[in-house]
Amino acid sequence: MSHRGPLTAVITTVLGATLGGLLVWRVYRTKRKRLPFVQKAADPVEAARPVEKDVTAEECHFVEPPRVVVKEFKAVECQTSQQLLPLPIPSSEQLLGVKPVMVSSDEEWQQLWPLMQKELSVLPVLGLDCEWVKIKGVSVKGRTSAVSLLQMATYSGLCVLVRLLAFRSGQQPFPLSLMEVLRDPHILKVGVGCYEDGKRLTRDYGLSLTCTVDLRYLALRQRQAPVNNGLSLKSLAEDLLNVSLDKSLELRCSDWEADQLTLQQMTYAARDAQVSIALFLHLLGLRSEAGLASSSGSSYSELASRCQGLVDVPFRGRGDGDDRACDGERRRKTRKTPSNESPESGDQQVPDPRKNNKRKPLGVGYSARKSPLYDNCFLHAPDGQPLCTCDKKKAKWYLDKGIGVLQSEDPFVVRLLFEPSGRPDSQQDYYLTAKENLCVVCGKADSYISRKNIVPHEYRRHFPTEMKDHNSHDILLLCTSCHAASNVHDSFLKQRLAEEFSAPQGCEEGVRLLEDSDRRRVRSAARALHTAREELPEQRREELQALIKSFLDMNEEQELTDEVVQEAAGLETRIFNEAYVPHGLKVVRACAEQGLRGLMDLERRWRQHFLTTMQPRHLPPLWSVDHNHSKFLRKYGEDLPIKLN
Repeated sequence: MSHRGPLTAVITTVLGATLGGLLVWRVYRTKRKRLPFVQKAADPVEAARPVEKDVTAEECHFVEPPRVVVKEFKAVECQTSQQLLPLPIPSSEQLLGVKPVMVSSDEEWQQLWPLMQKELSVLPVLGLDCEWVKIKGVSVKGRTSAVSLLQMATYSGLCVLVRLLAFRSGQQPFPLSLMEVLRDPHILKVGVGCYEDGKRLTRDYGLSLTCTVDLRYLALRQRQAPVNNGLSLKSLAEDLLNVSLDKSLELRCSDWEADQLTLQQMTYAARDAQVSIALFLHLLGLRSEAGLASSSGSSYSELASRCQGLVDVPFRGRGDGDDRACDGERRRKTRKTPSNESPESGDQQVPDPRKNNKRKPLGVGYSARKSPLYDNCFLHAPDGQPLCTCDKKKAKWYLDKGIGVLQSEDPFVVRLLFEPSGRPDSQQDYYLTAKENLCVVCGKADSYISRKNIVPHEYRRHFPTEMKDHNSHDILLLCTSCHAASNVHDSFLKQRLAEEFSAPQGCEEGVRLLEDSDRRRVRSAARALHTAREELPEQRREELQALIKSFLDMNEEQELTDEVVQEAAGLETRIFNEAYVPHGLKVVRACAEQGLRGLMDLERRWRQHFLTTMQPRHLPPLWSVDHNHSKFLRKYGEDLPIKLN
């Protein structure tokens, strides 16, 4: 037997053991490498994305949200707090596809709250709306009935319908987290008329609603409200989102306190809140951005900066288009019940939709011009130098008076036969340029109004004469929609000026007539004596008579006749406020203390304000924030004595 046999066996054994060890080591290393992957796959990162799938899984038949999901969300908060995964904003269709969740008790709210809390940590905005019911179309004691349903929607479309009837009259306390989210100053509540909805919630339930933003202001600020439509939620949804809302009278005025709400009612209510949040995202352009970071989303400070000046401001626009037919006492007349019908006939007295369903368009109340403002006729000096543009009526006046001759029909040019009092400094002058008859902001030419004073009249009227002559530079054409938006922005600057120059609007100094309390007491005493002298106790009658005699400087022995009492009963109680100073005059006075430059700064500020807020795209050529300022300084000097009007 060869000696190679045992050697071969040894070598084979060693190689086998080595290969086996390597195989075991590879398997061990492979398991260690796979372990993080398995953990990562098991990690519920899905929770950091919009919870649309979770919500739609629960759908409308709310029984009890899976408690495991809630715990999963809490666990994920710390695990994903440092990640920056893109969080896409859902489209309007996706957002409106999420079915609402009904809440009628504290337990149901507490089970759903973690889901909503997670979404608010990503985007602190709630679409909000309210519904209430009216009995036979008539409110109790002139007021609408209490709010029946509160709708709140998050950015993903998760909509919670809170039935407030269950919490009315202290039947059960409101959930603390619900009260806190409504009054949280770092969560925006957006909608059409949400500020007024907050007043109703406070009146009916003592709930405080803060940090509201009316979408109508945002639409005006973004200049995305069409001219011919109003600013109702329905109009904004159609114009901006291409979404049609069912606003039939049967749904709007349905029984919101029924034992079971129908699917149509729930869909109607949810869509109002979901469309509100969709409009907010659209108006702020959040959908066009790359997405939100799941770690912080979009912070409240960032959103509030985009809504600066609009938080907790009640809407005060004209033709706002609020189409809540059920709240008709303030705006509509209800039909009278025919005498031959009994109240028990079941005929609900709602406004007649054939007569009262027409909404006023945006900008109603402004006097729109029926003819062009600019005729672009030209006046020339005797030597042919262009002087200015004017309207055709004025140009023909020179012809009719025989002091001018027609030089051209198109363009219409009149050459004067006398030397004008002044000539333009150069041919690059604003008043030598032809101007178009269109809105300087959006360019619409079919609906426009004149005399939008860029420097409001309440300030300009107090300027010295030198700064009021030839000031058509600050009168521009705006369509009704842009005019309404511009007025909204003007109110914000007026408020800032009031604060800067201690010229508040609506304070005692801003009131022309004051109510005199002494004269009011005398008038009340005289009216009491005149209507119920005999019914009054003798002591009270003597007190009232003494009060009147003291005011009229009468002796105690003098008789208080019926004529004197009747004259005192008609006493004027308002007196002129000697400290009255109009807001505009007070601001102009403060600026005039710095001389001509101070007034020019105020003028420049208003012009720049118009450029910044409205961003006009069709300004006339050579329009400038510093128009005529160098001319004023050259002609009058900085030491011009300021005589305010």
